Amino acid sequence: MMELSGKLKHLFVSRQWVFLVLVMVIISIFTGAVNPRFLTIRNLTNLLSQVAVIGLLACGATILIISGEIDISAGANVGLTACIAAILMRSGMSSPLAALLGILVAIVCSTLIGVGCIIFRAPSFIISLASISVFKGVALALTSGTLQMIMGRMEYLGSGTVLGFIPIIFMITLLGYVATHAILSYTKLGRRVYAIGDNPRAAFLAGINIARNKIAFFALNGFFVGLAAILLLARVGAAQPTTGSGMELQAIGAVVIGGTPMTGGKGNVVGTFFGVLLWGLIANALNMLGISPFWQEATMGSLIIVAVAITSLRALAEKSLLA
Repeated sequence: MMELSGKLKHLFVSRQWVFLVLVMVIISIFTGAVNPRFLTIRNLTNLLSQVAVIGLLACGATILIISGEIDISAGANVGLTACIAAILMRSGMSSPLAALLGILVAIVCSTLIGVGCIIFRAPSFIISLASISVFKGVALALTSGTLQMIMGRMEYLGSGTVLGFIPIIFMITLLGYVATHAILSYTKLGRRVYAIGDNPRAAFLAGINIARNKIAFFALNGFFVGLAAILLLARVGAAQPTTGSGMELQAIGAVVIGGTPMTGGKGNVVGTFFGVLLWGLIANALNMLGISPFWQEATMGSLIIVAVAITSLRALAEKSLLA
């Protein structure tokens, strides 16, 4: 019995996603009992559509945070990318080509943040903070602050489903997580993410080019930001400079909830995936329960604080288990 208890304790300590799944089950049972519509297929489809965009942003955020970096301009980058893609489509360009060029814009924007960090030897927080105004300003200049409608374009992507209830955009997000997991677990680049995030000096002494790899991390983040922007554009059918505003905080929150510490060097995309699902599930449950939007904001902010506390306690528990 003691051995079983020890194994369960080790499971919850080493894999935070197990705890997140348990929390999701409890929330689902409670909310479903209060409002039966919560457990319907229609609401499940809506929930998966809502978390798809944040999920992709969280993929890029996971890579950066593990490497010891952060990008708080991802939301503004989404707005700029979506606006450029929408403008290109409205000008007559084919949807796939416009989407591809939009993703390239996001990659360039994110890569420039990484380059700025290296050249000026400045924290990524500061460079990405300044980039928010740059991206929003460019988007406002290109659109004159007007809504860019793309009605009738990419509807198959924004509203299509697989098996009748799984949104196509969520399936794309799942592929993004599979790719991120493969990169972090089975490639040299992934091993360098952890090495640089854990101890940059030791990584440098081991022969790892810190600057080149950090730029690659930001480029990867830009790819996920661009893909998220295109999915959001397809789902909403329009774009404006404020599109994506605040999404970066939700993505970072989901990463922290998933057990990745802000100090870097640790974490995995599996925890991030369940962190995204829990974030979306709680937001959906609060709506279904009729909670005031004001209290919803307070609840989601408190959730991040609780997640940080749990991650810290988990780190202490890991040390006690190893002792």
